[in-house]
Amino acid sequence: MAVRAVSLDLDDTLWPVLPALIEAEHCVDRWLQQHHPDVASAWPIEAMRELRDKIARENTHLAHDFSEQRRLTIRHAFAACGIDDAPVDELWRIYFAARNNVELYPDTLPALERIARHVPLVSISNGNADLEVIGLHHFFHTRLNASGVGVAKPHPQIFLAAAEALAIAPGDMLHVGDDPMLDVVGAREAGLRTAWLNRTGERWSHGPAPDLEFADMAALAEWIDATVSTDS
Repeated sequence: MAVRAVSLDLDDTLWPVLPALIEAEHCVDRWLQQHHPDVASAWPIEAMRELRDKIARENTHLAHDFSEQRRLTIRHAFAACGIDDAPVDELWRIYFAARNNVELYPDTLPALERIARHVPLVSISNGNADLEVIGLHHFFHTRLNASGVGVAKPHPQIFLAAAEALAIAPGDMLHVGDDPMLDVVGAREAGLRTAWLNRTGERWSHGPAPDLEFADMAALAEWIDATVSTDS
């Protein structure tokens, strides 16, 4: 199976995202405790999570924009405490910096270096990770996220936008990600080739199997090395 480009999911594909998200919440909470103790008392971390979930449910038009969901959550939390002028920009800056302070999986950086030597890379993410902040942007030809495209995975449009950015047919692109539905099923329905990055060794149970399955990024890089060498 020859491919001309690879699109990659980010969170839980190149790094585990939960530790960064938890630390980001704690950074926000610490700032609130210092500068707005009443808000911190009314909205501890768990309550703030529940409020964000509520905001997401009530604002389905923002399903593709996690950043705006969080900014709206801040506004609602402050408004509930009688404060109309919420420090949204400051709190978002604190959250965003911590959310992007991720620890890469050990196999990620060497694999990106190997893959990028052979084919162009595109990132496709529903989240708000910033590859420039993280320091991986130079590996990627194009960076797409749901808020920028206007739809989230598994919508076909976000995958088709990746192929369009490289001026190639969707079937010439391999999409790689950890989420069976968002990444594999979504990409397949858009006409891309698919690879499931299955770091936890789960069994596939989501309909037709992906074209490929890898245990980590190193295995993907090895496949790209062998495929490109064979094709050339």
